[in-house]
Amino acid sequence: MPIRSVSAALALALLPLSVAAPAAATAKRDLQRDVDAVVAAGASATIAEYTDRSGTRRAAAGVARLGRPAPAPVDGRFRIGSVSKTFLATVVLQLEAEGRLSLDDTVERWLPGTVPNGDHITLRQLLNHTSGIENYTAAMGLSPEKWLPQRYRSWAPAELVALATAKPPLFPPGTDWSYSNTNYVLLGMVVGEATGRDYSAEIQRRIIRPLGLRHTESPGERTVISGPHAHGYLPAGPAGSDEPVDVTTMNPSIADAAGDMISSTADLNTFFRALVTGRLLPPAQLAAMTTTVPGHDYGLGLEATTLPCGITVYGHGGGIFGYVTGTFTTRDGSRRLALSVNPYVGDPDDALQALVNHAFCGRDAVPDRE
Repeated sequence: MPIRSVSAALALALLPLSVAAPAAATAKRDLQRDVDAVVAAGASATIAEYTDRSGTRRAAAGVARLGRPAPAPVDGRFRIGSVSKTFLATVVLQLEAEGRLSLDDTVERWLPGTVPNGDHITLRQLLNHTSGIENYTAAMGLSPEKWLPQRYRSWAPAELVALATAKPPLFPPGTDWSYSNTNYVLLGMVVGEATGRDYSAEIQRRIIRPLGLRHTESPGERTVISGPHAHGYLPAGPAGSDEPVDVTTMNPSIADAAGDMISSTADLNTFFRALVTGRLLPPAQLAAMTTTVPGHDYGLGLEATTLPCGITVYGHGGGIFGYVTGTFTTRDGSRRLALSVNPYVGDPDDALQALVNHAFCGRDAVPDRE
C-alpha cells in the first residue's frame, strides 16, 4: 500500500567503484549526514543500510519513540508496505516456472466470478498494473481521519476486491497503466488457489526460510511489530491539529498481499540481491520481471529507475500509515540500499532523493538541491 508522494522519491542505485578504507569511512559519514537530513526535513526516525563490494554501512537518526530519548534502532524492523509486492510477484513467477500457472491465465480461470470482465484480464496484467481494475484504497477514500477509527478492523481479501470492483474499470485491460493494490490482493488469492496454501505461507516457504530472513514476516492480523522498531506517527490529532498520533499498532489485513509485510534493511538487501542475481528465479522469469511497461518504470512487481548520473536501479517503494520504505539495487546486485522512514511533519522527499543519489552517484556527480 504505497504512499506514492514519498516512495516515488525513493528511486534507486549506487556508485560502481572500489572503495579503500579511508573512502569507506567518509562514505559512512556521508550516509549518516544524509539520514540526519531526512529526519531534519520531517521524519521522526530514519534508518538505512548500504552495501557494496567494500562492505556494509548502516546509519540511523531520530528517536524510536517521540518524547523519549532512545535513538531509532539501526537494526530495527518496520512495515514495508508495497515492497511486499515484489515478494508476492516472485512467488507467482516461481509458480509459472514450475508450470503450475501461466501469466496468460485469466483472472476468471483462477477466481471465477470475482472480477467483472475477469475473462479478459490476465495474471500478467495484474502483476504490471495494466489490468484497469480500480485501486481499492482509492475507492475507500482512505484518509488518516477515516482510517484511524477502524485501524484494528479485520478485512477479508474478498471485501477489499469488492470495494474496487464496485467501481467501473479505469480502462480496458492492457490499454494503459495505473497502480492498483487490488491487483496484488487478487494475486494473493490466486496463489492460494494454485498451491492450496495462503500466500504468506508460500512467501515463508519459498523466500523467507531459504534466504534466512529472520526479521521478515507476513503478520496476518497481528497488530504489533515484534523486536526493536521505531514508532510510526500521523499528524492527525484532535480538531485537525498536528499533534502526533502513534499508529505503530494496526491490523495490517487492510493491506493484505498488497502490502502487509514487516522486514529490516538487512533482510531487504539480502532479498533483492538474491532476486536480481537469479537465486530465486530462472532467467526467463527474471527477464520478464525486469521488463517494464512501455512508458512506465514498472515491470512485474519490480520498479526500475534511472538516476541523474545514468545508473539504473531496481527495487520497490512502499508506504503504509507511519512507515515509508525504499529498496534499491543495481542489476548485478553488487550495490544495494534499503531504508525506512517514519514521516511525520514537513516534507522529506528532497532529502530522501538526495540520499539515494549521493549513495549511488556520489556527491560531486549529483549536487545538493538549493
